[in-house]
Amino acid sequence: MPTDTPPSPLRVLVFGAALRTDSANARLATLVARLISDTGATVDLAGMHDFDMPLYDGDMEDAEGLPPGALALRDRLEQSDAFVISSPEYNASVPGVLKNAIDWVSRVRPQPFKTKHAMLVSASPSLVGGNRGLWALRIPLEHLGTRVYPDMFSLANSYQSFAEDGTLADPGLQQRLSETVSGFLSLVEADVRYVCLERRWYEFLGDRTEAAITQRAEA
Repeated sequence: MPTDTPPSPLRVLVFGAALRTDSANARLATLVARLISDTGATVDLAGMHDFDMPLYDGDMEDAEGLPPGALALRDRLEQSDAFVISSPEYNASVPGVLKNAIDWVSRVRPQPFKTKHAMLVSASPSLVGGNRGLWALRIPLEHLGTRVYPDMFSLANSYQSFAEDGTLADPGLQQRLSETVSGFLSLVEADVRYVCLERRWYEFLGDRTEAAITQRAEA
């Protein structure tokens, strides 16, 4: 008798968008990667140095094509079902190195951000935890068709927020981060595992008409 083949694990790219080695956002990315891995998903943990690239220059693109760092990020996005960015906040906005990477990769065809699920997190020594930068980051990603998860996580007072084992020192914040990651993965799994969705629409409770079934199927 045929047996059901278990689905392959979800694949999630996680990277910190700061260049500094001991950045709080690198530590937060590592923690998020651990939480994702604990669910059985496959994690690709990266840093911005994995995707070094020059400032975007249209003349350079025409003459040389996309730089290796942009192509590397493209490849790792395409190999993942979803991605997580842990981003610092620079002057209440997106770090230039991250925006530059998005601009370069957006030149790829087919464009790899489209319909990809993303979760945004941040860490900052400030009291707002880098949250303003995440709102700014949503704009280019959503413009490119990324399905950015509504719940974002921002860690304030980041220099004092990590325990020695890499988790968050505040149990309540650790639980909230775990729940945010879990909710995000549930949404990604639903979209990856159940590509074809069928719904019947009724105008009011008790309606038993033969309403048309709408179907969404994406390659």
